[in-house]
Amino acid sequence: MQRPNAAQLAYGSATVVLSTVALLLLSGTTTTLGIAAVCAAGLMLGVLVAVTMPVRTRHVKTPVATGSPDRAHSAVRVPAAPVGAGADTRTGS
Repeated sequence: MQRPNAAQLAYGSATVVLSTVALLLLSGTTTTLGIAAVCAAGLMLGVLVAVTMPVRTRHVKTPVATGSPDRAHSAVRVPAAPVGAGADTRTGS
């Protein structure tokens, strides 16, 4: 079984919280057993939403370097050092 992705975790967690709050408000239960049953139902519903959510089927493409390694490094540009940035015009005190 694959690890859940970020969307599955987010939707599952939101479903657990929102469904549990809604069920507690709608049922109006005050007993410990009733609250535990509502919490278990919310948890099961969140797991169901996370598991049945479609998973991305295509993979993210990564850039592949073509050509020789020396050629790949020669394309890297390094900015020139700033000239005359005021270092020569300072007066010492």
